[in-house]
Amino acid sequence: MLAKAGHSVAIVDQYGPANARASSAGESRVTRLSYGSDAIYSQMAARSLPHWQALSGRCALPVFHNTGVLWFSPAGDDYMRQSIDWLEANDRAYWRGDASALRQRFPQIRFSDGEEGFVEMETGALIAGRAVQTVAKESGAPLIIARAEPPRKLSDGRYLVAEGIAARHVVYACGPWLAKLFPDVLGERIVPTRQEIMHFGSASGDARFAPPALPVWADNNAGDIAYGLPDLENQGFKIAFDRHGPEVDPDSQDRRLTPAMVEQARDYLARRFPDLADAPLVHGRVCQYENSSNGDFLIDRLPGHDNVWLVGGGSGHGFKHGPAVGEMVSRHIADARLAVEARFSLATKNTSSARSVY
Repeated sequence: MLAKAGHSVAIVDQYGPANARASSAGESRVTRLSYGSDAIYSQMAARSLPHWQALSGRCALPVFHNTGVLWFSPAGDDYMRQSIDWLEANDRAYWRGDASALRQRFPQIRFSDGEEGFVEMETGALIAGRAVQTVAKESGAPLIIARAEPPRKLSDGRYLVAEGIAARHVVYACGPWLAKLFPDVLGERIVPTRQEIMHFGSASGDARFAPPALPVWADNNAGDIAYGLPDLENQGFKIAFDRHGPEVDPDSQDRRLTPAMVEQARDYLARRFPDLADAPLVHGRVCQYENSSNGDFLIDRLPGHDNVWLVGGGSGHGFKHGPAVGEMVSRHIADARLAVEARFSLATKNTSSARSVY
């Protein structure tokens, strides 16, 4: 966004765009509009969606797969009701059904009596690594493979951020490394946690677990969310659990799947997707969330430095909002008088976890 706005921009990345350690790496991410009553994120996702669609349209291979997103839960769930209210108020297409209608539309999923669900029709999945690499290339910004350091102000007003690299404005969008770079400011306020993702293979010729038969899905069962993606680009049926794992170091964590998590995934498949209960695990990935105390993003200045920005706290739901976050940061750099969104301020980031954004 800064390069598009006419700024001279350089990208400093210690491992390169979409590297295997990054929060933005990997095959796929969900893009959704539903956030319960949290309209600020629904609006940001809605602003970002046209950018993803346009980027995908320019690429030889898709960045955005419009699979839709299926949500289901016990009837009367507040998060579901509030999400539907937002979709209706903003004239967004969706389909809604009770357990009987869900079974008819998605026979490959086992629904319980008393459940209901809806499908966002406009959203779906993003191919994360491909998107990051494409945006970095399209920006035209030089890529410098180096480890960023905390800013050191020079006599000419610029900031030295790595050996031989200085700029008048600096954006530290360092994901799970933010707390390592700024331990006095962000230590215990941005916490990287281990997250395991698994892909299971359906039988040859079985199209029930790929688009268009199956959308992205989220089992919003009393807030204990399991979610997954259909078989996109022949990578297998993806499943993960939206709960925080143990705290990790993004540089050195062991990225092998644990037998306990694979077993948990298989138990879930046996309950919800019984025809995948014995499917082979075709591959998996260990990544990380970079969690703020409650799940809100961090978009604020580094204390004592008017032209240095800290951007992160994606908390497992940030990737889809990339275009909207980029626009926001670009506006702040263009207009120093622009107020920081209170929810994204450093002042609201606590050291004790009380997650409220899902």
